[in-house]
Amino acid sequence: MKKITDIYSKQHTRKTNHTDWKVLNMKQVKALVPILFILFLNTSFLPSAPAQTDFFNMSYVYFGSPNSYSKQVDATRGSLKVVSPNYFDITPAGELEITWRLQTSFIDEMHRRGMKVVPFLANHWDATAGRNGLLHREKLAQDIAAAVERYKLDGVNVDIEGVSRSGEHSGYLRSYRDEHTDFIRLLRQYIPKHKEVSVAVAGNPSGWQTGWHGFYDYMELAKYADYLMLMAYDESWESPESPIGPVSSLAFFERSILYAIQSGVPKEKIVVGLPFYGRMWKLDGPTLEGRNITGLGLSSTRIAPLIREFKGKSHYDKSKESPYVTFTIPKNQHGFIGTTKLTEGQYVIWFENEQSIKAKLQLISKYGIKGTGSWALFHETPETWEYYSHWLNGTYFKDVALGHWGRENILSVSNRGWITGTTSTTFSPNATLTRAQGALILIRALGYAQAFPKEFLFTDIKGHWARREIEVARELGMIHGLDLNRFGPDEPLTREQLATILQNIFHFSSVEVKESPFPDLGKERWSYGSILPIFQRGYITGFDDGTFQPTAKSTRVQMATLMERMAEDFENMGLK
Repeated sequence: MKKITDIYSKQHTRKTNHTDWKVLNMKQVKALVPILFILFLNTSFLPSAPAQTDFFNMSYVYFGSPNSYSKQVDATRGSLKVVSPNYFDITPAGELEITWRLQTSFIDEMHRRGMKVVPFLANHWDATAGRNGLLHREKLAQDIAAAVERYKLDGVNVDIEGVSRSGEHSGYLRSYRDEHTDFIRLLRQYIPKHKEVSVAVAGNPSGWQTGWHGFYDYMELAKYADYLMLMAYDESWESPESPIGPVSSLAFFERSILYAIQSGVPKEKIVVGLPFYGRMWKLDGPTLEGRNITGLGLSSTRIAPLIREFKGKSHYDKSKESPYVTFTIPKNQHGFIGTTKLTEGQYVIWFENEQSIKAKLQLISKYGIKGTGSWALFHETPETWEYYSHWLNGTYFKDVALGHWGRENILSVSNRGWITGTTSTTFSPNATLTRAQGALILIRALGYAQAFPKEFLFTDIKGHWARREIEVARELGMIHGLDLNRFGPDEPLTREQLATILQNIFHFSSVEVKESPFPDLGKERWSYGSILPIFQRGYITGFDDGTFQPTAKSTRVQMATLMERMAEDFENMGLK
């Protein structure tokens, strides 16, 4: 894979006018405490089809000392089936070299855990080593098979890259392409059938036939390999020629899967790789030390510290399903990424986070492929493994079972980034929504997640996790406090408060009716004028007994269902 051999220096890495809440007397305020959300829907949902519950997952091990490898695997919380350390290299002469990273104690420990150790063979983008290895492929294959047997390994993952360069004539490219395929054939011949032979191949979302991407003959390789590990990343890379953008947008990732399928690779032989790294650009020229930073690769673990240190601003490009952060290093300040000194100026980093990774993981069950891989351990953020296996296997939130009436709505709004889980693996669907949670959800859905208020008025939310979003919602006219300076962030939300806020935002028209559609909602009630138009649009309905229950508390699953039904309205109204 286009590896981060040195992850720090070498990695090829409207403002809408909202009406205010009506003035309420204290009795009404008490009855309504919150500001936002929900509806009880009497719609039933059919259970979802059961998802595969045991998708394959592997990862590469390259960074850190070999003594740290077991801890790196421990951090994955049992997510992996195969771990692939760099035990095999190809020398410039094309011969096998056992690397200093090999430790039999690690191999034995993984076997005790029931995991396979399948080392990867690399030329590390050394074209001479790659070509000579392929020219001497018979002996190289035999030596690898012998090493697999000697060290009680479980096969080999072949990662030969950079052998063919862009611009080379097609005959020259084709020759090494065929030799690469024949090398995999030989490995399959010499390595016992019960052991793995797999191949890392460049993701090829555009069907390129030349260069790095075109080097791999997917269909022929699949005849001999147990699976192809698609390196569906490096959409941007380290080069002045690279576009500034995602390491792996969702479209890039998905098209890489589709190309493999369309090339005739059986789905059970397709493993798609995710990146655990980001790429950085300095936008206003070189550093004070003359270094141009154009796609510098950096570990995902290094991004949050940079955001904190330089007060970076986080963004999420929904069209690409990719996060990025912008920050400015002031004059006379600096930072470091490895040995690279970051001096004053403007920077941007594109990377992966929980939302973008979850979006990718859903494609595995969508296309029914074998599973996922990743480059590489040691660079994922710790929380990654709290949700990875759940989302890979279609369970998403462990407290939202298959067949749950709100499951698809929960998944949809989670994918949009509007309502996240209470943890990485729980949604708490029946939990009561609070005023603070309501403010946050609306702010996200309307596109103001990164906005800052001009001032802070509420005295009871100092230090609260949603203080900024609450004050932004107040300035947009969506919410008011319980009194002048008190908001009550952790008090519950009611159905009529939800309707009022939504009507303040959208100003839906309504058809006058002679009688209220609900026996417990008089036309004289303060919230009637907001509930009626939203009810008439079919967004909010009553209970089975015909009542509306305006003061009933809202739950998270009810809010998810409402937000999904109103998704188009939110997207049309939101910040452009």
